[in-house]
Amino acid sequence: MTNAAITGWGKCMPPAVLSNADLATFLDTDDAWITQRTGIRERRITHVLGSELAHVAASKALACAGLAAKDLDLIVYGSCSSEEAVPNTASGLQFRLGAWNAAAMDLNTACTSFLYGISSAAGMIRSGTVRNALVIGVETISPFMDWDNRNVAVLFGDGCAAVVLQAADGDEGLLADKLGCYGDARAILRVRGHGTTYANRDVSFGDTQWDFDGQEIFKRAVGGMSESSAHVLAKAGVGPDAIDLVVPHQANLRIIEFVAKRVGIPMERVFVTVHKYGNMSAATVPVALVDAIEEGRVKPGALILTPAFGAGLTWCSHLIRFGERVTPIDTSDAVLPACDRSALDMVNALRARKVNRARSLPGLLGPVFPESVAAVAPTAAA
Repeated sequence: MTNAAITGWGKCMPPAVLSNADLATFLDTDDAWITQRTGIRERRITHVLGSELAHVAASKALACAGLAAKDLDLIVYGSCSSEEAVPNTASGLQFRLGAWNAAAMDLNTACTSFLYGISSAAGMIRSGTVRNALVIGVETISPFMDWDNRNVAVLFGDGCAAVVLQAADGDEGLLADKLGCYGDARAILRVRGHGTTYANRDVSFGDTQWDFDGQEIFKRAVGGMSESSAHVLAKAGVGPDAIDLVVPHQANLRIIEFVAKRVGIPMERVFVTVHKYGNMSAATVPVALVDAIEEGRVKPGALILTPAFGAGLTWCSHLIRFGERVTPIDTSDAVLPACDRSALDMVNALRARKVNRARSLPGLLGPVFPESVAAVAPTAAA
């Protein structure tokens, strides 16, 4: 049986670090408040576009796999912060890589975009449509963050990682996956001011307000990640004891701990990066996976579980059997341009731009949707 195996991996993290102490310079918060509630101590802020992060991460993943860009059949750009709607960002990455033979598509299911991309690419590999695929998880959330909203500003960061999937025989690769969505809860996590709904209000990229119902998100996230994890374990015919490592979506340390407890896997076998990167949305799982490989936590033949959730409210879990090779075949010299500003300076510039635009266009972000967060009723599925 043809399967989709991970043969290459690479990440690209912006160098500028935004600490909890930095956030406390303009928000009513401190390191203890943020750490206690989220487990996050710092996050990265990008000085370049997401496609530049993706180019470096992709170049590293291709070198790791020993694959040339021209050998790619498919590029999946997983993100909810793509630079343009038309044309898609994946086509720009195809051009930068010189991957002339690759189909290119963007995929947005928010924080689950990378894993939904793994399912999409793996399905095409199994069907014979493609043999070699590049799947990217990348976010540059900082430009459209509502930096004066403490509920969300402390949570998110920027980053990118990529993997190469190749056709393989045997049980190496994606063994089982389960995708789903609590569509009735889509209003509990919404970025207002980003999308065509707001076009007639002259809202520009970055002039946003976030709806974020933390308690309901917590409940739905734990439910979706736990249930989908149980599903893939049952589908593969294995129990929690067979899992060598859990690499979950890194949104909040308490969510990770609750999911691990429900699935029956001790935290010693859960890989956590939320403290140093925050929630990078679609980038959290692939960045954590690359970190785990580089730190020696992924052994040859390891069985890896990757539960996640995202706005929508999408959720999923994937069960992946890693191959025997856990070291790169080759390396890439691709690097980002130098960053000459601090993360706090970049964030303050974004805050100032939003204030200036709000002054020039009063009433910019008035109510648009008739539904409210409070009106969303929980379901038994949660």
